[in-house]
Formats: sequence, structure tokens, C-alpha cells
Amino acid sequence: MPPRNQFPTRGSTDGATDAFVITPSDSVDLADYPRAIYVGGAGNITCTMASGDVVFTAVPAGTVLNIRPSRVKATGTTATLMVGML
Repeated sequence: MPPRNQFPTRGSTDGATDAFVITPSDSVDLADYPRAIYVGGAGNITCTMASGDVVFTAVPAGTVLNIRPSRVKATGTTATLMVGML
């Protein structure tokens, strides 16, 4: 099933209208692809993007990453308190 947030009438720079807690998993995709990820606790984030897996290293607490991953992996992710913004 495709993510519910396809944003057919919203621009790519419009702000988020909803949010959800991200629980990293090596086997389960996110239910919705976020417009961005807020990182509450510093660390690394390993995620699956359209081109494959990528690691964002040493992400500071309070950062908003403007990425749309399909999965945030548990293996390699040390950042905490992540929130997906829709």
C-alpha cells in the first residue's frame, strides 16, 4: 500500500501538518514517508532512500533533516527521539 501522504495539492516547501514518532526497524518500512525528520537526540541515522541505504553521521540534537526515507533502520542508528513530520 502506498503512503497516505502524497500531497497532490501541497508544495514541496509547505510546512508539516502532522507528525509521528519514528521507531527504527531493519525490516519494517515507515507507514508514511515523512516530509522531514526532527532529531531530538544526537547520533547517526541509517535510512533507506530511493537510491538505497545512506548513513547521516553525527546529526546534532535539534536538527531537522529534509529527507523522505522509506525506512529508518535500527542497525547503525544511534540518534534518538526522532519524529517524522508529515
